Amino acid sequence: MTIDSSSGGAPYPQEGAGDPASKPPRVAALGGGHGLAASLSALRRVTPEVTAIVTVADDGGSSGRLRQEFGVLPPGDLRMALAALCGDDDWGTTWARVVQHRFGGTGELGGHSLGNLLIAGLWDLLGDPVAGLDWVGKLLRVTGRVLPMAAVPLDIVARVEGLDPELPLVESTVRGQAAVAVTPGRVRSISLVPADPPTVPEAVAAVREADWVVFGPGSWFTSVLPHLLVPSLLSALATTSARKVVALNLVPQPGETEGFSPHRHLEVLADHAPSLSFDVVLADADAVAGAEDELRKAAELLNATLILADVAASDGARHDPVRLAAAYRHVFRTSR
Repeated sequence: MTIDSSSGGAPYPQEGAGDPASKPPRVAALGGGHGLAASLSALRRVTPEVTAIVTVADDGGSSGRLRQEFGVLPPGDLRMALAALCGDDDWGTTWARVVQHRFGGTGELGGHSLGNLLIAGLWDLLGDPVAGLDWVGKLLRVTGRVLPMAAVPLDIVARVEGLDPELPLVESTVRGQAAVAVTPGRVRSISLVPADPPTVPEAVAAVREADWVVFGPGSWFTSVLPHLLVPSLLSALATTSARKVVALNLVPQPGETEGFSPHRHLEVLADHAPSLSFDVVLADADAVAGAEDELRKAAELLNATLILADVAASDGARHDPVRLAAAYRHVFRTSR
């Protein structure tokens, strides 16, 4: 199915406007980094009932430094999610810029994001990661809520083939999100350390109570798939009555998914959660041109319907939030 998403359209009808099916859907969006931020920027245009459940495996940059020094969850992806949920008014755009501001220079503050420091400071003061994120959300007046996918920092461990170009078939182990994201080898699978991390009850509840769960877009092995490896989240995903949509990336990510076809992303998803079924695969029509048949077959293996839409920005490398919002709105309204 191909839809026209050239216009963002009107906001999702509010509860009580017309029939009950028109009320805003409750959406849990799973991912991290720029991909999740793009999805959240679109979803806040569709429904006020959006909960971001964010990966906590980053070990590089400002997040890695704060994680190592204070033992806290890496705040960077959580910060980006909060900024993406800010409104388009002066308050929202200003605070989004504030929390995204990064200090320059080579001193102790150099490279740190102001938002990372704010979040880490609230965690230190309150001793509760969820409460700290909620307070930042109140300050920014965000739409929805941002939650970590686990209560402790995680490490991603990847099986990588061809890490040494002279031994292209030999598998090696690469540990750490920053290293996995730029590996020159071919990532075959990932696991998490610890394998069964402490749960975040609010995140599990958000999945169980959702009408829709959104996966992606984003870095496939380091932002999207890790959620499927947290046992408490996987259990919630398997038993929730929510429908599930996978939003595909526009282009492969250098290193992590270089050379991946659109349908290969779905095959890897199925490999990491073979018992999980999905309802919709959403892809940009231009990004998958010529590969629609293979992608449709891969979607059917997940029990999902393929929906094509025009969701890319003019550069073809980023999702346009208004177009993506229109596509999500169409999916939520018609794929009941």
